[in-house]
This record gives sequence, C-alpha cells and structure tokens, in this order.
Amino acid sequence: MAAPKFAPTGAREDKFYSSPDVVPDAWTPDRPGVVDGLQPVGSRMGAMGPDQGFALTIANKLAPKLRLADGERLDDAIRGGVVIALRRASLFSRAPVVHDLDIAFTIWGFYDEQPPAELLARRAELFEGVGNVNHHYAEGRKIADLVPESTLRLTPAAAAAAYPADWRSLTGA
Repeated sequence: MAAPKFAPTGAREDKFYSSPDVVPDAWTPDRPGVVDGLQPVGSRMGAMGPDQGFALTIANKLAPKLRLADGERLDDAIRGGVVIALRRASLFSRAPVVHDLDIAFTIWGFYDEQPPAELLARRAELFEGVGNVNHHYAEGRKIADLVPESTLRLTPAAAAAAYPADWRSLTGA
C-alpha cells in the first residue's frame, strides 16, 4: 500500500511510514469452506441470511402475545415461528425483523384466542418438540418448508386479513 501524500518520509524508517517491499498475491477462494457461486440448495441446508440470531430476541419480546393451547410449549412455538421468519428474511436478503415473526405467528394462529380446531391439531402435530433444536432440526425445517413462498411475500396486514379463513393455504399444511 502506498504511503499517503501527507505522510513524511525520511532516513529513519522507525519514525516515519513507508510502504512494504513486497505486495502479496491476490486472494482467491481456494479453501474447502469457501462457496464458489450461489449458496447451495438442498435438504437440511436452511435459508442463509445475516444476523439470524436476532430473530430469537424479537420472538422472546413477542412471547407474551402468543396464545398457546393446552399441552403446547412456548419454546416449540417460538422455534417454529423463528424458522419461518428466517426463511422469509432470507428471501429478501436481509436480517429478520418483527414483521417476519408476526407473519409466522399469525398464520399458525398463535395470536388468536380461538384458532380453528383443525389448525390446533395440525399445529400440535408439527410443532411438538421442535424447541429442542439438537434433536428436532429436521422437524423445524419441515415447518419452514411447508409455508409457501407466496405466503412469505405477503405483508403482515395481508396475512392477518387472510387468516383464519385461509389458514391451510397460508401454512401449506
């Protein structure tokens, strides 16, 4: 790197800035972990996006608004909502925001005091145990993959307007 024009040069190199004698070679993506091209797509690959951990912070702040049926666990509901929210955020190439989680919790009836009975049954079947990430990663991915991309592209207001009459097509279940 060349020295800036305002940097003094002189005989004493320990006192003044000078450029190095050798310029390193250009960087190339030759390591095994470097992705060449687009992010690969496949089973258990997930949806990549920046700052994904922030979705848990948002979800925990929304937790008091969630309405759980008997036998449902809060950590299962949060994890199911987070995986949907992360998939939605990655579609827009950004970090998760509150609207991603609002859509996830709305379409699965977690904001509803009286969700449809069939939705509760399907929700109990899919969400049970997914809060334990170490043992139920595949089940969490299944929840995220069920939701159609058309639902993920909705605004929170449009998702709320379509729920509960159209919950089956919103969730893909």
